[in-house]
Amino acid sequence: MKTILLIDDDASLLRVTEYNLSLAGFTVLAAATGKKGLSLFRKHEPDVVVTDVQLGDLDGLDVLAAIKAEQPDVPVIIITAFGSIELAVRAMHLGAFTFIAKPFDRDALRLSCNKALEMRLLRRRTRNLTEEVRRLTGAAGMETVNSAMAELLETALKVAESNATVLISGESGTGKEVLARLIHHRSSRKKESFVGVNCAAIAKNLIESELFGHVKGAFTGAITDHRGRFQRADGGTLFLDEVGELHPDIQVKFLRVLQEKVVEPVGGQQEEVVDIRIIAATNRNLQEAIGQGDFREDLYYRLAVIPLHLPPLRERKEDIPSLVSHFLKKHDAPPEVQFSAEGLLKLQAYDWPGNIRELQNVVERSVILRSNAQIPPSDILLSGTDKYSSTDSFRLPVEGISLEDVEKSFIEQAMDLAGGNRSQAARLLQIPRHVLIYRLEKFNIQT
Repeated sequence: MKTILLIDDDASLLRVTEYNLSLAGFTVLAAATGKKGLSLFRKHEPDVVVTDVQLGDLDGLDVLAAIKAEQPDVPVIIITAFGSIELAVRAMHLGAFTFIAKPFDRDALRLSCNKALEMRLLRRRTRNLTEEVRRLTGAAGMETVNSAMAELLETALKVAESNATVLISGESGTGKEVLARLIHHRSSRKKESFVGVNCAAIAKNLIESELFGHVKGAFTGAITDHRGRFQRADGGTLFLDEVGELHPDIQVKFLRVLQEKVVEPVGGQQEEVVDIRIIAATNRNLQEAIGQGDFREDLYYRLAVIPLHLPPLRERKEDIPSLVSHFLKKHDAPPEVQFSAEGLLKLQAYDWPGNIRELQNVVERSVILRSNAQIPPSDILLSGTDKYSSTDSFRLPVEGISLEDVEKSFIEQAMDLAGGNRSQAARLLQIPRHVLIYRLEKFNIQT
């Protein structure tokens, strides 16, 4: 059911807009006053609200604020015949989905309503996924409103119900171990051990013993029998982080464990049967490693039965506000301590080479060094934030470049970074909103 609450004190426009939205397939609740609109909102809980600013009894922005206070996830579209940059900025700060000036094209309103519905459905789906992740792991990094990340989580939760081997790829700091723990906690092995090992952190002369165990006297210093990670994970899940760093000799022995489900300790003569699920992770491109002779192709295909790729934070910047909120709570920041709107924009403009881990550190550092409750951009210390502060950073190629292509590219990047919010995109580009709108039309950039 696609229900829209329409609030406008212009009786004729109210009837026409109600008719047009009904023709577009929406169920429309119409109200001629702000108070009546809020009453219908609380009674029927519509999916989207479209409200004028000038309502007679109430200001449309007051209606917006009341709706956001009660149900923050409901998108609100503001329409007005008295549009201004200041009014649009106020509406966006209060959480409006978009701002449409009268007279408006009926198709433009219909398109905005459809986009608002899509956003709400995505938020609802990702919120359910996030709640499930938090319930299972209590860990950070998986909170998302990003469609690609949401699809990944849905796949991971589905895969968890099987015993298939999983290979998680992604840059350092993207949350590969968090995802591995999520899969384990959702599986039938959740009551058994989750045993992790970082293959790059153990010396090459010790990795075989650490993985497969050893018997007393197997080598100098082996004064007792030692159970390896494979044996300790029996019945549960073994997580092999940085599996691409395994020495080729160990890869051969590891492949046999995957094929035969048996482990032979170093120096031992008797094999041990193990019942484990393998989840491996890497920040290397294993296909390239195969081509370079550093990784066995047959082992790769044994590991990558279910390949999952975690996107870097720079590709899911719309998740930054919710992740920041999570980290503020994690670091016991007082409730009144928040990042200012400008501070959040600074965080969203950064590329995050260290991904989720770096974001967590920045939030913690900002809370400690803050000058007041609202954390401004000046209190946020980022690595290389001056990278683009000088025109020297933008070098003109010797072969030349189309200035229009450069301008269009930056506008598209700003719109993507701002999640389609024109006011935020204009602030990122440091231009007035009406100038941005002109350029969007000039380059035919769809929003």
